[in-house]
Amino acid sequence: MPQTPTAATTAAAKTAAKSPASELATLAIDIGGTGLKALLLGPDGAPTTERVRVETPRPATTTAVIEVLITLVQPLSGYDRVSVGFPGVVVDGVTHTAPNLDDSWKGFDLAAELGRHLHRTVRVLNDAGVQGYGVITGHGVEMVLTLGTGLGCALYHDGVYVPNLELAHHPFRRGKTYEEYVGAKAMKKVGKKRWNKRVARVIAQVLPIWNPRALYLGGGNAKHLNIELPPEVTIVSNTAGLLGGIALWKDEPAAEE
Repeated sequence: MPQTPTAATTAAAKTAAKSPASELATLAIDIGGTGLKALLLGPDGAPTTERVRVETPRPATTTAVIEVLITLVQPLSGYDRVSVGFPGVVVDGVTHTAPNLDDSWKGFDLAAELGRHLHRTVRVLNDAGVQGYGVITGHGVEMVLTLGTGLGCALYHDGVYVPNLELAHHPFRRGKTYEEYVGAKAMKKVGKKRWNKRVARVIAQVLPIWNPRALYLGGGNAKHLNIELPPEVTIVSNTAGLLGGIALWKDEPAAEE
């Protein structure tokens, strides 16, 4: 059931609305299967604080994650709005899947619940989608694959995001899905050398299907890559999963004089 905005949330939203969008600061949050991260972004999208991080609680229920997030972001202040990257399907701020968290996220209004706690307007997007916004150029077809606890995927055309493309759960090889083939559990099981070969196979499969002008590889495990990459493939910083949060507000109109 959708949450009703509290008086404090509504008041904060009205206060933010009085300022031009070019003057607003954003709290960027990244919810991952392994870690929860956050930092502040200035009006231009540049970070104004260091990234803070804690381990994702287990079990990663909605209640447990929300409680840890509130504690994590408590030292961060002076923001007007909140952007969240979430590892699953998100529609209008409601999470529908969370394969690496907990079943309690199905049908959970994350935007409303966080807004109730933080007294700010919250926007939520798939985490790979947010990361892509932090690295794409906005020209032609661009694709992002995030190598973390699972596998994230995002697709863009001329900077327009195609939401909730869950490539990770599509069958790939020998009865395994993409995520089962190159996720964190697979890397631990087969070792980094074989895991690198697996990632190379995934790249070789993806490129001729989607034909992206650029393919970006992010996520916490991208740092373990040690393979020769095609010219259109680039490894990007995992911090992009937070920096891309500013793009969730790109349609925010400036306040009227």
